[in-house]
Amino acid sequence: MAYVAARGGEQAVQNAEALALRHLQSVTPGQIAWVQEHLSLLIDRVMGEGSLYAPELAALALVQSGGELAEAVLLLRAYRSTQPRTATAETLTDAHLLTVRRVSAAFKDIPGGQHLGPTLDYSHRTLRLELLDGGQTNLPGVEQAAQPAPRQASSVAHWLRQEGLLSPRPAEPAAELPDVTREPLLFPAPRGARLQSLARAETGGVLTLGYANMVGYSGVHPTVGEVRLSHAEVRLRHPVTGEAFSAGRVRVSRGEIVSPEYGEGTRGLKLGFCATLGWNETKLIAGGVLDLAMNAPDAHPALREEFVLGHTESVEASGFCLHFKLPHYVTFASELDRIRSGALNTAAEVTP
Repeated sequence: MAYVAARGGEQAVQNAEALALRHLQSVTPGQIAWVQEHLSLLIDRVMGEGSLYAPELAALALVQSGGELAEAVLLLRAYRSTQPRTATAETLTDAHLLTVRRVSAAFKDIPGGQHLGPTLDYSHRTLRLELLDGGQTNLPGVEQAAQPAPRQASSVAHWLRQEGLLSPRPAEPAAELPDVTREPLLFPAPRGARLQSLARAETGGVLTLGYANMVGYSGVHPTVGEVRLSHAEVRLRHPVTGEAFSAGRVRVSRGEIVSPEYGEGTRGLKLGFCATLGWNETKLIAGGVLDLAMNAPDAHPALREEFVLGHTESVEASGFCLHFKLPHYVTFASELDRIRSGALNTAAEVTP
């Protein structure tokens, strides 16, 4: 796409930016902190798609962008690209996940138990109108559970492998893992690159394509093996002593989607996986379904790896969409000339 730059309008451009950012004049640090506290799931989504766990910066990006998610993600990624990478955390295992919510739709009972945690799955969707009048919501108190969630619990997929229902997990050394934030995504993508791309993909796009699979555009029949919301220990190696230590905790979510696998000499389950920074159950389920669909040898064209990963990249997609607002009058004038020329030639041909 070609377009010419607007010239002679520097003052107009500055005025336009000032108009768009007028709302920032009244923003206080307390308001940004309010957004961070009360819109936590939205903050999680921005951090996950921005590939940067920084709740305060994600709240700032949301406020600065006026709530435009794609713009907030772009701001966070742009900031991330300016920061040095001083260390690499050790690979997380189930032992490093402090469970808050863990449910399975595949089994009534799972090793370690089902734990609902914070969820609105079983609640009426009603607006709390009393908040508009400055009142307090009438919510029941939270009773202490007789059996709290275990601090750590092995995954359902691990149990299924022990039962011989899933094939062993292929080894992929951490040192060889790709980094999609620094390297171009090439196809066919290694599994590490695919899972990283899904982790930071636009949630709405993942849901749209995942839903297309769920309603029949694929041979995958998904069941939620496990959805888990956790706090994860970020473990680093001390640069002098070499000893591992915890640098803090971050919110993470991971999901396992299973589907029956039938074929010549094959009978069992196949696994789809998705994980991301923050808590985002929609992405876990839809992303795990897409992971399964992309593995199919005869995947639907809209569910193939290149299509899915190439069209759920929020910054690139929104940037390409919005660039059409920029001046295109030279190329459009050329199109008009071609249309008029063709119309005149056609009229000349039919004139007696």
